[in-house]
Amino acid sequence: MGGGDRLNTTGALEKKLKKYFNYDSFRKGQREIIEDVLQGKDVLGILPTGSGKSICYQLPALLLPGTVIVVSPLIALMMDQVKQLKAKHFKQVIALNSFLTPIERQQIYQRLHQYRLVYVSPELLQQEQFVFYLKKMNISLFVIDEAHCISQWGHEFRPDYMKLKETIQIIHNPPVLALSATATPMVQQDIMKSLNKPEMNKHIYPIDRKNLIFSIRKVNEHEEKLASIIHLLTIYKLPTLIYFSSRNTAEWMAQTLAYEIPELRVAFYHGGMEPMDRVAIQQQFMNDQLQVICCTSAFGMGIDKSNIRLIIHYHLPTQIESFVQEAGRAGRDGKTSLSILLYSDKDFFIPKQIIQNELPSIEIIQNAFRVLYTLQKESNIFSLTEEQIEQLFQINEIQWRFMHAQFEKHDIIRDNKIIYDKGKWKEAYQQIVDNIQERTRMKESKLHEMLRWIHEENCLREALYQPFQSTFTKPEDYCCSNCGFTVEQWKPDIQTSHHNQPTSWQEKLQQLFLIGDENEAK
Repeated sequence: MGGGDRLNTTGALEKKLKKYFNYDSFRKGQREIIEDVLQGKDVLGILPTGSGKSICYQLPALLLPGTVIVVSPLIALMMDQVKQLKAKHFKQVIALNSFLTPIERQQIYQRLHQYRLVYVSPELLQQEQFVFYLKKMNISLFVIDEAHCISQWGHEFRPDYMKLKETIQIIHNPPVLALSATATPMVQQDIMKSLNKPEMNKHIYPIDRKNLIFSIRKVNEHEEKLASIIHLLTIYKLPTLIYFSSRNTAEWMAQTLAYEIPELRVAFYHGGMEPMDRVAIQQQFMNDQLQVICCTSAFGMGIDKSNIRLIIHYHLPTQIESFVQEAGRAGRDGKTSLSILLYSDKDFFIPKQIIQNELPSIEIIQNAFRVLYTLQKESNIFSLTEEQIEQLFQINEIQWRFMHAQFEKHDIIRDNKIIYDKGKWKEAYQQIVDNIQERTRMKESKLHEMLRWIHEENCLREALYQPFQSTFTKPEDYCCSNCGFTVEQWKPDIQTSHHNQPTSWQEKLQQLFLIGDENEAK
């Protein structure tokens, strides 16, 4: 790693940063992480939202020999970063995702070694053909973006991330860079444990953002929430995200706002939409063709839009980490931005129900074992469509991803075959039940932590960041609604967009592919 040594000299890295990205200096934490990466060290980096985590692997991709692999959870995020890099004349970059045809994918595999930076989903890393090509490559760095997804205690845990440890070993154990903006000390430890890398160099920086203002507003009913949002968006026509726990409510709000404020450019976004529709809406928001997105948590992770000014939470998030991540999407350009949480006394029941539905019940687990037992007696081959899985197991997609990961972990399903062993199955069943009960207790504890925060009587900022760090930065402007701030005091930086836009809300919805089958399940 002699090249890395030379680049660590004073000013050398800054010259490369200027040359490739036209930035004069590094933001806090970037240089320190990059220096360790260039030395071939395993690194865990925790940086605040909007602090430029992507530079920590994009610059090394231009400086290191071989290829940098970036595991990213969102297709839209991959595509956006590839587009930005190509605009900067970084051509040896590609994103591998479900939009590629089998022929296109095979052609890319044949020349995979020619790319300096490859974005890939964690699911694709489970495909033997892809890993076969990776094994033959010189991989200089393996990056895990949004690394809190690895941890079972993280707010967006994804079972496919659990398998990254094995993938890293198969591709000859390259140096690893794990990055996140919302990882508590417990999640940080779990990331290192899950990767089997307890000696990672840790670069942990305060995640609080002094340009964010926090406001909590109690309302009596749903109608008062709607009235508050209409009032805000009539005054402030700014890049805005409104977060919901319900897909149906997000859709309803987008259509209601488009009707009530005809000049507002608004759309909805959630995980139940077609991938191409989601990408189209995200790109229009990035290009200031849309002002407001009514969305679920599916929107926003890794979104690199600097001028979002307003984040509104219509529903109560299930935990503080989710709220910090979502609120942190505002004001990435450093200008004063506002996070408002609207809540009523009835709001507790929705996140409580979400927690109950995320993980399978004991009855579902028992049924799953019965189904597997029946299937293995007929044929030990496990090959079912999504519809068959939903029908046979009586399980939703999120629950099935968890169960499938558990079956593989306990060697009940291996290489799409059902492996029956009575004693092992009995032991696995108990461990899965124990795991679910532990996770449910943890999630309920996190929800109560969120509830305590919204009823906090002292400074909201100090209480919000307490689980992550011992101190917080004094705000540049206003602090929070508990420290005397009122929304009427807010004078945000307003930028006017010059895009040609449709005039009627019907026309806007049609252009955004949002008119669907009226008989769709609500």
